[in-house]
Amino acid sequence: MEKEKIIEILSEWNFWGDGIETGIERDVLSHSFGIVNSRVNKILAITGVRRCGKSFLSKQIAKRYIDLSGEKNTLIVNFEEVSFDEELSGKFLLDIFEAYNEIVGPTKKPLIILDEVQRVMGWERFVRSLHEKNKARIIVTGSSSKLMSEELATLLTGRTVDVKLLPLSFREFLRFRGFEPKKKLDILTKKEKIRRMMREYLEFGGFPEVTLEDNKKMRKEILRKIYEDVILKDVVLRLRIKNFMKLEVLANFYTTNFSSPITFNSISRFLNLPVKTVEIYSKGLEISNLFFFLRRFSFSIKEQEKSPRKVYLVDNGLFTSTGFRTSDNFGKLMENLVFLELKRRASADTGIFYWRDPYQREVDFVVKDGRRVRELIQVCYDISDPNTKRREEKSLIRGGKELGCRNLSIITWDYEGEERIGGKRIGYIPLWKWIFR
Repeated sequence: MEKEKIIEILSEWNFWGDGIETGIERDVLSHSFGIVNSRVNKILAITGVRRCGKSFLSKQIAKRYIDLSGEKNTLIVNFEEVSFDEELSGKFLLDIFEAYNEIVGPTKKPLIILDEVQRVMGWERFVRSLHEKNKARIIVTGSSSKLMSEELATLLTGRTVDVKLLPLSFREFLRFRGFEPKKKLDILTKKEKIRRMMREYLEFGGFPEVTLEDNKKMRKEILRKIYEDVILKDVVLRLRIKNFMKLEVLANFYTTNFSSPITFNSISRFLNLPVKTVEIYSKGLEISNLFFFLRRFSFSIKEQEKSPRKVYLVDNGLFTSTGFRTSDNFGKLMENLVFLELKRRASADTGIFYWRDPYQREVDFVVKDGRRVRELIQVCYDISDPNTKRREEKSLIRGGKELGCRNLSIITWDYEGEERIGGKRIGYIPLWKWIFR
């Protein structure tokens, strides 16, 4: 392809061309820009489930870079551009870079964004060469199933910093809907509005496109399309799966049984598939970021591996899109939301688990910092039943005693208070208030 034609196509995706929309800012923007603009030149890899906002985040980073360096010093290449379909090769990446240098003419070290770069064969070598020669700051985005390949790990060892993006948090959801309480007074005085919007968020989740769509029927259609695309494009094609129907049944099983403990052996019997196949399919679904598998807490790694795992969804809306009644599953949806929020808040040193003893007493979440268990959390939609309340409290107290943790919380829909049982304090906090802590 001629250099002039390359720049003509790229002008539609770049600030120095027709100009582009950067969308509503994400909470991880400042952290991500700090990585890109650091003196230590690292490659930023933005990964996450399809349609969670990776491309818009990279454009927001570029906008901040432009404010310091000027429009000509950024290059955004979207490899889902249909005009490039016949040109996706390592050589074409060199052609693009040469065309950009000759015709656009950056005046400083440019920021280069390679969006959906996994579509280009041999892209890792181009990125490594550019980085080693210190010719550019680089952001790569795409499905983590490709970006986290063994080849990438080998070629770019020590050169990348990962930002794993999830769909919108509740704070971001409110921002996208034009309502962002910033002060404690705003939160307390707008309590009913926040709770109404929390119920909507619980039901439809936080994919940006879904959040900006008012029509409920269209929201479900968008969610179904995201779900299908992830399975077909990020799992089936990557693993070259021939028995698509079995994979689909497995994915649907996980979607409708989220927050429940599962074992690969029981699923193997249920689907009439070899255990190894269930493991491979499940790993593919996990790498695509559609599902997460939570291990049971144990001081023994061997016990962790042997124990059932709990499965969680990347977004509550995916459950809603299946057609099941959300009103019958609000407790599970709350638990899934809390899990995702804990993942957002986690540092590199944080571990998240569940806990269960031989008497089936269970704690939904064990939050561990390094070797120290920091917090135990139960999630319970309705705590009004005395038997339910007693069960949740007993499990927390037993878990706290066994794990040496005194920070015990129960997240509810609307109950707030404090209980002291046998010298142990249990704090009750509504979900809408916990999310703003």
